[in-house]
Amino acid sequence: MKDLSLIELIEKIQSKETSAEKVWEYFLWRIEKYDKKIGAYNFVNKNGLNTDSHLPLAGAPIGVKDIFCETGVPTTCSSKMLENFVPPYDATVIKNLKEAWFSSLWKLNMDEFAMGSTTENSAFQNTVNPWGTHRIPGGSSGGSAAWVAAWLCPAALWTDTWGSIRQPASMCNIVWFKPSYGRNSRYWVIPMASSLDCPGTLTKTVRDAWILYEIMNGEDVLENTSIAGKDTINPIIWEKKDLKWLKVGLPREYFEEWIDKWVKNVILEAVEKMKELWAEIIDISLPMTKYAIATYYIIVPAEVSTNLGRLDGLRYGYSSEKPYTNMNDFYLHNRGEGFWEEAQRRSILWAYVLSAGFYDSYYKKAWQIRTLIRDDFQKAFEIVDVIVSPVSPNVAWKIGEKIDDPLKNYLADAYTIPASLAWLPGISVPAWFAQSEDAEKELLPVWLQILAPQFADQKVLEVAHVYEQATQFWKKNPPWFED
Repeated sequence: MKDLSLIELIEKIQSKETSAEKVWEYFLWRIEKYDKKIGAYNFVNKNGLNTDSHLPLAGAPIGVKDIFCETGVPTTCSSKMLENFVPPYDATVIKNLKEAWFSSLWKLNMDEFAMGSTTENSAFQNTVNPWGTHRIPGGSSGGSAAWVAAWLCPAALWTDTWGSIRQPASMCNIVWFKPSYGRNSRYWVIPMASSLDCPGTLTKTVRDAWILYEIMNGEDVLENTSIAGKDTINPIIWEKKDLKWLKVGLPREYFEEWIDKWVKNVILEAVEKMKELWAEIIDISLPMTKYAIATYYIIVPAEVSTNLGRLDGLRYGYSSEKPYTNMNDFYLHNRGEGFWEEAQRRSILWAYVLSAGFYDSYYKKAWQIRTLIRDDFQKAFEIVDVIVSPVSPNVAWKIGEKIDDPLKNYLADAYTIPASLAWLPGISVPAWFAQSEDAEKELLPVWLQILAPQFADQKVLEVAHVYEQATQFWKKNPPWFED
């Protein structure tokens, strides 16, 4: 059962070859057996089973990143600040999935409030990578990625702001699909940075991503960045067998700095495979890429601070038991104990970049550069249909290896941040495996990122599906979780 894609699992339930109850019990058994190795769930929703086989998802189980609000289900963002928060409402994407009859079994671990690239910033536990249990799964959606990779659930929900799923999905060898910003509603998804946050899916196959996207996307009048209308996939895209019609852009800046030589070689081999499928490869330039990380780390802390400002222990969140004599001490105790280092670090950055003397020099300038980054992509898409690149410059590194050096962690998202700033849709497919740089020389997953113009979501699904069918790399299992 674990080897089935989400669509195959749904078909078996609908044909009565199995039942939603049996599927539920099977995955609970796998969780009991394997999660102690992974450390990926914060809460098991034992009341989440749905059993109507006539609806699109037929009760299939899906993991949920611990950032999506669900009625009556603890939602903590892996933070001490929200450890007792049980929302009385559903996020819109959860509501859409419930109407399609999914079974919500788990709330999955993450970096606190989605701030991190390793899932080492959770207040509750460290999640490990199924491909090497002494290695990080990526972040912030590391729990979601690790579970799908270890076949503990057929699919999972995530959010992506700077690469929070693209990077862990590539390190764990599963498909991520990030729709255009605004396609999936952010309503009652606990926010990190509102101009960048994007809900999406982690799956085993591209078609699995499609079925969830069709259910989740659509206009939401309750959310002010929601895009009008609904994106419905033309089924003809699943019939394509080659890429004869496709012009693929290869940005030179993504292969010059930061990238590990083994990762680079694997990605270039994947590009050769696209050539075999008759795609035309065109060298392009995205010169503003070098400013993306700095731009991101000015814009995001400002938005983070606004969204976390309500979590003060008075209106929401953790309340310290330490005595206080004034409100300043009250807030200091609550937020100092309730937030971990990364949340505190970004709040300090916010105070600096938005201060009276630095607003124009930093925050305003960052928004101007963000416009230039978007212009880069628009110019490139005038001559190519899609852009391909690595997802991450490195394979998964060892737990604790970079935890004391935030800059090294930030550089891991060098190839995902530009697309976030430009609100582009993207997807990844497995490119193969690369050697790690450390002495153990393990072979670890490398994934190819495919980006398209804003609102060309179907295009990335189509390209990724053709490549996936030609390679079948997604069927390779982590050796510890094969039975």
